[in-house]
Amino acid sequence: MEGSRSPQSRQLLVSVVMPVFCEGAHLPVLIADVRRSLEQCNLPYELILIDDGSPDNSWQVITAEAKAAHALRALRLSRNFGKEAALCAGLQHARGDAVIIIDADGQHPPSLIPDMVRLWQNSGADIVEAVKHRRGRESLSSKFGAQLFYFILNKLSGFHFKGASDFKLMNRKAVDAWREMHERNVFFRGMTVWMGFNTVQIPFEVVPRSAGRSTWSILKRLKLALIGITAFSSFPLHLVTFAGVVFLGLSVLLGLETLYLKLAGRAVSGFATVILLELIIGSLLMISLGIIGEYLARIYEEVKGRPRYLIEELIEPGEANQNSDDSSEG
Repeated sequence: MEGSRSPQSRQLLVSVVMPVFCEGAHLPVLIADVRRSLEQCNLPYELILIDDGSPDNSWQVITAEAKAAHALRALRLSRNFGKEAALCAGLQHARGDAVIIIDADGQHPPSLIPDMVRLWQNSGADIVEAVKHRRGRESLSSKFGAQLFYFILNKLSGFHFKGASDFKLMNRKAVDAWREMHERNVFFRGMTVWMGFNTVQIPFEVVPRSAGRSTWSILKRLKLALIGITAFSSFPLHLVTFAGVVFLGLSVLLGLETLYLKLAGRAVSGFATVILLELIIGSLLMISLGIIGEYLARIYEEVKGRPRYLIEELIEPGEANQNSDDSSEG
């Protein structure tokens, strides 16, 4: 296919970025599906796989795939840095005029790739975002949690995130602009919305996982939610100030009432009232400190200036084949 490219098609390269974590069981099938979809686009392409410190055989599978293909670049991170960091690594190494981000669990249908590329070429948009028409099969608590998170984020940030996903195509201008944002606490889908580039949407339905179980625990989801909210809104801090002003007003009124009753000789014991007020104010103080602590934690992580990820091993296109030839000659 590469030898038959026309000069015009050579000007447009499509990169596919795929973070991988414990997906070795079904990865060859998924890579084959992605390649079939890319070949329908009639454009040169590269496939970039990022192993995010998988404890299973994912890296061995990726290495084997790299030996069998010339347009595959593979990165192995030194440990599990998280999906967002793996995405950063992929976007930093993507060279395409269009870069497609797709999950390795098979829930983002590769069959949508040709439609995304055509929509990008015909619309002139900077970003083609695949929006979840249906979320697929998931527990009631997961659906409720996702709806609550996006409701809060929409209200606090002023951006629209409902149905948003990491499955999207970004042109070179959007990728270069995204790479200019260097924060360590990455919320990818929020950052792409924040850029404000011309975006078109294409619906898709989340399909069941090809194999295995999701590694996204409640704790990981909660952490990502906190990063998303604190990264895109300072409203919780303003809420603390607002609550403080309200309670200050109430305390002034209560103080005036208490002073009046004392001077009028009608002061009565208010043990229950005092206890309730102390509980309410104490709870408010602890919540306020927690909110401030979240923002301080984000600042602390940013000022340390550590890299988002560390690469332990890198395979360039054709390199695995070359290494294999060298070892056979020896």
